[in-house]
Amino acid sequence: MSAPPTISPPPEPAHAYTPALSPSRAMDFKQCPLKYRLRAVDRIPEPPARPAVRGTVVHAVLESLYGLPSGERIPDRAATLVAPAWQRLLAERPELAEVVEEGGLDGFLDEVHRLVQTYYRLEDPTAFDPESCESLIEVSLPDGSPLRGFVDRIDVAPGGRLTVVDYKTGRSPAPGSENRALFQLKFYALIMLRTRGVAPTRLRLIYLSDGQILTYHPDEEELLRFERILSALWTAISTALRTGDFPPNRSRLCRYCDYQALCPAFGGTPPPYPGPPHTVADPR
Repeated sequence: MSAPPTISPPPEPAHAYTPALSPSRAMDFKQCPLKYRLRAVDRIPEPPARPAVRGTVVHAVLESLYGLPSGERIPDRAATLVAPAWQRLLAERPELAEVVEEGGLDGFLDEVHRLVQTYYRLEDPTAFDPESCESLIEVSLPDGSPLRGFVDRIDVAPGGRLTVVDYKTGRSPAPGSENRALFQLKFYALIMLRTRGVAPTRLRLIYLSDGQILTYHPDEEELLRFERILSALWTAISTALRTGDFPPNRSRLCRYCDYQALCPAFGGTPPPYPGPPHTVADPR
């Protein structure tokens, strides 16, 4: 899914993947080059947060839901998918049990149930079959910039019209903040334009916390302008990967950053730069 809410992976050796531009890594670099480096190059894990874990479970439930025949995608059936989704995640990451200790497991699963119930107020999953769920899409742009991402859902309407859907377990953006929220879906829409030769006609962000849907209709010209922005961003990242120059960018968002102890802006010292990565692993 999207950059659905994701959980930081366990530590991996540096040089453990091929760098590519994803929506989340693009936003990291725009926000703070040092944060990008510590996440994408050094691969220093961050402590998992309860909202991210909850979001991961909700996304897993919705993926499982659309794996069922359409007639079975009713609310009662969806409710039975919650506990197994949590157990699968816990089997992969046993340390996540500590995240839900505060408030107890029952309270955590209740939060997931409520978000899944909200989904049924926004869409009827028995009424259609998506083309794909949780799909990896990637492309190299004409200038060689590599783009990669995971899409929560792709729908194809009669006539071939494409819709890209992303589930969000937080609240919808405040008025005036929609462009930042749509960055991720424009990113996916551009990949689909370049791989399928046709732009999606509709982008949808489904916010489960407050039951809102943000819909946007891109056009090809707009996506090609967006492509130039991403190409310039990848050029800047490539230069930083080559030189090792990832300066911190202090902002109001620093208070939410788990890397303050390694940040010179807060008196910390980052680890020695390991050099650019070069082999394949988790693209998120």
